[in-house]
Amino acid sequence: MRLEFAPYLLQFKEPSGTSRGVLTEKPTFFIKIYDESDPSHFGIGEAAVFPGLSPEADGTYVWKLTELLANVAIGKETDLSFHSSIQFGLEQAIYDFSNGCKGIYFPSSFTEGSKSIEINGLIWMGDFDKMVERIETKIKDGFKCIKLKIGAIDWDKELEMIRIIRNHYNQNELMIRVDANGGFNFTDCFKKLEKLANLEVHSIEQPIKPGNPKQMAELCHHSPISIALDEELIGKASNEERIKLLEKINPQYIILKPALCGGFSGASIWIEEAEKRNIGWWITSALESNVGLNAIAQFTAAVNAKGPQGLGTGSLFTNNFETPVVLTYDQLSFNTENPFNYSQFSNLKWHR
Repeated sequence: MRLEFAPYLLQFKEPSGTSRGVLTEKPTFFIKIYDESDPSHFGIGEAAVFPGLSPEADGTYVWKLTELLANVAIGKETDLSFHSSIQFGLEQAIYDFSNGCKGIYFPSSFTEGSKSIEINGLIWMGDFDKMVERIETKIKDGFKCIKLKIGAIDWDKELEMIRIIRNHYNQNELMIRVDANGGFNFTDCFKKLEKLANLEVHSIEQPIKPGNPKQMAELCHHSPISIALDEELIGKASNEERIKLLEKINPQYIILKPALCGGFSGASIWIEEAEKRNIGWWITSALESNVGLNAIAQFTAAVNAKGPQGLGTGSLFTNNFETPVVLTYDQLSFNTENPFNYSQFSNLKWHR
């Protein structure tokens, strides 16, 4: 077996705001696995590194990919326990190769075209009028669940924005999720959670910064709305760490981003341990290209995820790739009549 990797810079169609700043581009890497006797047939995967969020996103990242390349050539295992995004990309490439190099990672009724996945409508941070406009568009498009990125504009204006929605749609008509990306302070967090509860918000992701398990546990125990852990899961490489975190904090939900929580193998362990403790979960993408999104969608269908999933990021980039995954309003589906085109990767700068 042989492995190659190539860097790629995804360009946003418009600046996308988070509590960590405004994004205009995002680096990623592609991995391919092939038999040296037939390099034209290869399995493709995306190592979706996320600078500022992925712990492994430092100056040694390319060296780790180079180490993996060399080890695959000699049949030696590589320790990727602290390189979640590379684990994620490698697993994709292996699954794709094993399934005949057709862009099929997890065969299911989804990849057969008979099942679709409901997603939430993601509303990026922006100024008040822009966010209201985006919300109205999502609702007109038939989304039954919207997710608001909050923490960037004035808190009172964010509440007003949610209040506008609730004046027209109750919680049975429209589910509202919010994501603070750790932007709240613990000292006034409960007051903010109470106001969100009064507006029938379903849940909040990562209200305070990760790494404060005692405070997070207190929030989860007393919060009037459900709390979902997101960034809190990043960097927990061993099963012991995962179990300790779940039992210490005991959240209502966890959010699984395979590129950040140990690949598909790591996400499967999180699901197993969460379900043992009656903790809910759903799956979201982490600004992958359509290549990674395709694989995550297939995994989501294979593990039978319930409710709206966070997989609506495929249309964010100007220089994305084509895959059989298609988004129609709030439904993600697999077009069996649109074969995966491997030639679109031929012009990448592959390291071999």
